[in-house]
Amino acid sequence: MAQTEPNLDHDVSWFILPSYWAKMVVALISFLCFANSYDGDFVFDDSEAIINNKDLRAETPLGDLWHHDFWGSKLSSNTSHKSYRPLTVLTFRINYLFAGGFYPVGFHVINIILHCTISVLMVDVFSILLGGLQFSNKGRRLNLAPKSSLLAALLFAVHPVHTECVAGIVGRADLLCALFFLLSFLGYCKAFRENKEGHNFSIFWVLVSVILGAIAMLCKEQGITILGLNAVFDALVINKLNVLELIQRLLHKDKSLENAGLLKKGLLFRITLLMSGGASILYIRWRIMGTGPPAFTEVDNPASFADSLFVRAINYNYYYSLNAWLLLCPWWLCFDWSMGCIPLIKSVSDWRIIALAALWFCLIGLICQALCSEDSHKRRILTLGLGFLIVPFLPASNLFFRVGFVIAERVIYLPSIGYCILFTYGFSLLSKQAKKKKILAVAVLGILLINAMRCALRSSQWRSEEQLFRSALSVCPLNAKVHYNVGKNLADKGNQSAAIKYYREAVRLNPKYVHAMNNLGNILKERNELREAEELLSLAVQIQPDFAAAWMNLGIVQNSLRRFEEAEQSYWTAIKHRKKYPDCYYNLGRLYADLNRHIDALNAWRNATVLKPEHSLAWNNMIILLDNTGNLAQAEAVGREALELIPNDHSLMFSLANVLGKSQKYKESEALFLKAIKANPNAASYHGNLAVLYHRWGNLDLAKKHYEVSLKLDPMAPGTKENYNLLRRKLEQLQKKGGA
Repeated sequence: MAQTEPNLDHDVSWFILPSYWAKMVVALISFLCFANSYDGDFVFDDSEAIINNKDLRAETPLGDLWHHDFWGSKLSSNTSHKSYRPLTVLTFRINYLFAGGFYPVGFHVINIILHCTISVLMVDVFSILLGGLQFSNKGRRLNLAPKSSLLAALLFAVHPVHTECVAGIVGRADLLCALFFLLSFLGYCKAFRENKEGHNFSIFWVLVSVILGAIAMLCKEQGITILGLNAVFDALVINKLNVLELIQRLLHKDKSLENAGLLKKGLLFRITLLMSGGASILYIRWRIMGTGPPAFTEVDNPASFADSLFVRAINYNYYYSLNAWLLLCPWWLCFDWSMGCIPLIKSVSDWRIIALAALWFCLIGLICQALCSEDSHKRRILTLGLGFLIVPFLPASNLFFRVGFVIAERVIYLPSIGYCILFTYGFSLLSKQAKKKKILAVAVLGILLINAMRCALRSSQWRSEEQLFRSALSVCPLNAKVHYNVGKNLADKGNQSAAIKYYREAVRLNPKYVHAMNNLGNILKERNELREAEELLSLAVQIQPDFAAAWMNLGIVQNSLRRFEEAEQSYWTAIKHRKKYPDCYYNLGRLYADLNRHIDALNAWRNATVLKPEHSLAWNNMIILLDNTGNLAQAEAVGREALELIPNDHSLMFSLANVLGKSQKYKESEALFLKAIKANPNAASYHGNLAVLYHRWGNLDLAKKHYEVSLKLDPMAPGTKENYNLLRRKLEQLQKKGGA
């Protein structure tokens, strides 16, 4: 049985609860902190990871999840971010299937439940990390630090930096990873349950721990780090290894490592199992991902693109200090920290160097205490705290590979475990020295309350994109992406004037921000400010020559300026860079129609419908063009084909009804008109054309009724008033004949 040193509870001034009630309190408080996010929208990255991710849909084979990245792209694609999280995507798919569509409530509820579950597990995890691992004679684990573990679990449950993971649905990856991360750790601890003398252990539970670590990694990449932390825990807690003493023995070439504890109790064998398992998992992951690293741009992580090694090192360390500050003071939170939010440090004269010095002063001090303290209890807690703080953060540190962000609050979900350990230990030291311990306890309660309130406030900001994006303006006013997203949100709501202001600011802050240029160009195009729109879109494709959307939009502007050859060239350039581009084929078809190149127009629209069978506009244009050129039989065939694919599209019903009416198939035409009107009763043209049908058919009373409805909906409807007057004169003539 693993013996433990005196624990923190002797010094911690905190209340004590039975294990069951402690977990209930933690669960309730963690729920209350984030409960108001349950009815939030899909926001920010949720659109790409969930709404636009084909892997969630039933028609996508389940096997594809194992060959695609988190965003639904093939891992072999050059554009893939290589974020391999198939189990997380699987839970999204289950959410989608049970909800019967993209309804965010179910997604949010699962995230809240996951965080509550993780917070409850933290009570057990912290009791081991702070109090040590000890079992009763019946094999039941003892909680030797009930007060400390409760405090640490509460700190974890209410930490505002967790809001992105809980309130943002994409944060599911971090939550699932954390869940299996903790289960792996607890499973590893179970390997020593029958260990009466400290020499026996269960290989089964060690292997279970490795498997759970693999599952954690299939939820998010950080999960693999638990295997290293299990090894650290084994060495420090199970084997009571003194790292400093071991280093000294190695330096003095002392071969009596048995006495140092390295070979005792099967430590080397267990570490070999962990390392072999980890290496195998990483190899399989590497084989699936492929050898190519993910492709990121300078705006995603500017420091990693700096030419100078010094600039890279300084800025990486500055990012670490900002992450540490978010753990200490999580008040300034932002959904995105890229694109100029944190300007690069390029000189040692930059005052921000102080943050680096402070970080390393604290870290070196803690490391020295963790290694050199004569108090084994202190050494163990500080080493475990630093381990859980640093090791899970390593995949996001830029040390092993470039990451696609500057700071991401979600990646410090797991490292916050180490912060909670160190905070609790620091509180115990203060409690030991303080004369008025109750005041100290009240101060900590105040911190918990403030953090809980901050969680609730931040959760409410994550409920909608408008609130989320606007909340970032005060935190990162230099972030072009923040202004871009505020502008995009305003444009989606139809407020183009306000959107232009934010798009212009985004371009000012980042003159190479091609997506902002593209969106601004689109709005200016719709406002008929074609010259400026052309300038912006031309600059966007000059900066990024493979930007297909910008090429297409440039073609639309050139078409509006009646520069048809240039427009055609722009469309084909867009298709060259994005071969499966139905919208571009649709716009190319419109260009050909304007030039009376009818065959080319029909071929372009047919390509659009092949690539996107539900492309209603392309189908409609084909029907209308064939109708206008007198090819009624072909128009009818295309219309019927389109309605088989999109049976509830009222515009297709309307177009086909017009064709059938001209073909004198009045009954079928009438049925389609009525169905279209039922779907869209306020369309004046639907009533007007149905009236024309009745007029031709000789059903004059119904014709009169629908003419009047059409004119009521749109008094200026072209042709309707003339047709109505003709009908009235005909009805008057019929009445006169009847009277005669």
